[in-house]
Amino acid sequence: MALHITGDDAADRLLTDDPLALLIGMLLDQQVPMETAFAGPLKISERAGTLDAGALAHANPDDFAQLFKETPAVHRFPGSMAARVQALCAEIEGEWGGDAAAIWTRGAPDGAEVFKRLKKLPGFGEQKAKIFLALLGKQYGYAGAGWREASGAYGEDGSYRSVADIVSSESLAKVREHKRAQKAAAKASAKE
Repeated sequence: MALHITGDDAADRLLTDDPLALLIGMLLDQQVPMETAFAGPLKISERAGTLDAGALAHANPDDFAQLFKETPAVHRFPGSMAARVQALCAEIEGEWGGDAAAIWTRGAPDGAEVFKRLKKLPGFGEQKAKIFLALLGKQYGYAGAGWREASGAYGEDGSYRSVADIVSSESLAKVREHKRAQKAAAKASAKE
């Protein structure tokens, strides 16, 4: 299993090898291109010198926000996203013993349970939890019963709706086209 989301080998390798990196990338995936969001964990790791949930959770908030601002920035909203990453890491440390993968492995949970666990994470609403669950099932080896159903349309086989479906530059283009079509439809609907 190897993820191909960012177009950067080192960033994709970190996402593949480190479940916390993957969760942080998903958290950052809003109001920036997907590649930027999912490349964020590598920038954080290089600048902070670690990607340990406890270390990041307990880092000085001002210093942590500053590393988000360094060029190239981790996110276009460095202050608020740094705080969200620290909140996520605190939750991973406190509830999951610092092991992000425990969210989908501890107790061999089914898809509905993983979805419920994801929704409890800071910064993960219903849609983000569904997309992440689909990513786990489609590309990360998670095979819990009912994951496709729990992830809704994002779990559909052969769809190109989200980061869960990106495996190449071609699939990235298809996901981008789906998102453009959705935005155009929403804009047209709003005008009616």
